Amino acid sequence: MSPYKYSTLAVHAGQHPDPLTGAVNVPLYLSSTFELTGVGSDRGWDYSRAGNPTRDRLESALAALEGGTSGHAFTTGMAAIAALVAMLHAGDHVVCSRDVYAGTVRLFDQIVSGYGIQIEYVDTSNLAAVEAAMKPNTKLVHIETPSNPLMVLTDIAAVAKLAHARGVEVSVDNTFLSPVLQRPLELGADIVMHSTTKYLNGHSDGLGGALIGSKAEHKERFGFVQKAAGGVMSPFECFLVLRGIKTLPLRIQQHEENGRAVAEFLSTHRKVSKLAYPGLKTHSQYDLAVKQQKGFGSMMSFELKSREEASRFLKAIKIFINAESLGGVESLASHSATTTHGSVSEEVRQSMGINEGRIRLSIGIEDKEDLIADLEQALAAV
Repeated sequence: MSPYKYSTLAVHAGQHPDPLTGAVNVPLYLSSTFELTGVGSDRGWDYSRAGNPTRDRLESALAALEGGTSGHAFTTGMAAIAALVAMLHAGDHVVCSRDVYAGTVRLFDQIVSGYGIQIEYVDTSNLAAVEAAMKPNTKLVHIETPSNPLMVLTDIAAVAKLAHARGVEVSVDNTFLSPVLQRPLELGADIVMHSTTKYLNGHSDGLGGALIGSKAEHKERFGFVQKAAGGVMSPFECFLVLRGIKTLPLRIQQHEENGRAVAEFLSTHRKVSKLAYPGLKTHSQYDLAVKQQKGFGSMMSFELKSREEASRFLKAIKIFINAESLGGVESLASHSATTTHGSVSEEVRQSMGINEGRIRLSIGIEDKEDLIADLEQALAAV
């Protein structure tokens, strides 16, 4: 546990001055290979797939931010998920949150299941459903909390207690909240996953993913996958995430303030239904959000009556941008059925509760009054 406050940690974790030059910013080591000091000896690096000084700094920062023992940076969030399950074997069983990001479903159902690994989707907000899904061959429970895009919460501590009693590990996709607002390892989870593309980078200019482990075997396991399977984050992308992390607490503070204001506005709008934002006291999981989160974030979604209404809304927005992704400084709006969940069937979307009028918002750091005015005029066009 770091002795520093979180804003201090974000600026300095992994960011100590370069010992060779004194450079305050982490140097960008654009080298695929490194000179060896002899036969079988080196200075700590030999080939950038196995390790790179810039990536080492980022991985150190990620571990510090989440309170883990090791961090591992990958090319994308999906590469990180693939690495998470890469060490499973045929016959193993995975319990996964039902309404996760559809890219995770696509990976699990169309690739991972082909290796003989069983994937079972359950409502992980229901502890009894999680318990009922557990089998003797269950090796992992993977949860996404809040979920994408319905913002359903899972009680991390309760699921971890249940899983650990059966010798099962728990991984948590913490992308929506970032380690500023939620630290799953402190709640009992074993592994944390991030799409660093989102809040950790924060500027919508780089792709990346990360796994943070809590045990020595995680360092060995994920380090081996990085070296054997590749998919590691490039030095330049590592540099971008390190840059983003420095302002992460400051950005999250503004994201959070804006998110609350926008949610309050939408909660009373007559054209908006089924607003999903756990920061509202009227939300069914508000108490759990207060219990396990340090804030409510700036992700939310709501329903309009139809796909046509959603289309008119997205054509009318001016400050918000109709685009996929999230967590950048700019505000984004997207049609969930054709973007984040366009890769799964309509039947699967319906089972998740995602209809054709569902709009997901990623609230940026612009002036909150401007954002509300933009939403107001866009809803007037519906």
